[in-house]
Amino acid sequence: MPNSYTYTALAGDTFDAIALDFYNDESLSTHIITANPQHRNIILFSGGEVLQIPIIEQGAADTLPPWKRV
Repeated sequence: MPNSYTYTALAGDTFDAIALDFYNDESLSTHIITANPQHRNIILFSGGEVLQIPIIEQGAADTLPPWKRV
C-alpha cells in the first residue's frame, strides 16, 4: 500500500482546495505542503505540477458520540 497518492495540479488549484478534495478538511493542507517543499511558495497552481498527497490516518472527531466513532 502506498504512503501517498500522485496528483497533477489543475490550473487554479490551491493547497487548501486540494486538501479539501482529498481529506475533506482544508486545515490539513500543511501535510501536502510538507510533502512538496519544492512548491511551498505557490499560492495558485498554474496546472501540471505533480504533487505527492500523503495518506494520513484520520481518527473520528472527538465531537462525535462514541457509537459513531469508527
